[in-house]
Amino acid sequence: MEILYLDNKIIVCVKPVGVLSTDGPGGMPPLLRAALGDAAAPVYTVHRLDAAVSGVMVYARTRHAAADLGRAIERGDVRKEYLAVACGGLPEKSGELRDLLRRDRMLRKTFVAEAPGKDVREARLDYEVRAERAGLSLCRVRLYTGRAHQIRAQFAAHGAPLWGDAKYGGSGEGDIALFSCKLAFPHPLTGDAMTFEKKPPAAYPWTEFSGEE
Repeated sequence: MEILYLDNKIIVCVKPVGVLSTDGPGGMPPLLRAALGDAAAPVYTVHRLDAAVSGVMVYARTRHAAADLGRAIERGDVRKEYLAVACGGLPEKSGELRDLLRRDRMLRKTFVAEAPGKDVREARLDYEVRAERAGLSLCRVRLYTGRAHQIRAQFAAHGAPLWGDAKYGGSGEGDIALFSCKLAFPHPLTGDAMTFEKKPPAAYPWTEFSGEE
């Protein structure tokens, strides 16, 4: 377990691919408790990453810290940025994607909806294409809403599914090329600005864009 920062209120870590963000067998909280050497240590999930996605996350170590971080997320005071490798390209080199997303719980998949309705919520992100190589596009993404599979579903709906994401039409075999690279938030006790950054793993297709993140 890679821990980037630890104090008595929060843990900032790098979630591996294939691990649930939430509590439960094999989830991040039990793994963090094991890393702390205390199976009963309080660890609270305040935001999520898809199990198939890796990157920087913050967990609270007290209920009060969890509540404070939750309020910061609601206020928009938590900045989440991702790197993604898309198959093909987006219509513009930078811009905003704003869609209505519908979550199908039976299929465990998210779709763009044409109109408001049950289980339909607005989703918004900004993106910038940093580089293009051999039919792939490296994109920096800032997420403003936290819908299930949001980046994966929105990119696919706009003609640029992520590399390795067969569920949404992406080509390539391997882990989905989506990585939580930057997380910034106010510390729940002091209010100090906390910023953490991490580069994606040194594996294909990330290695096609080394130094251009």
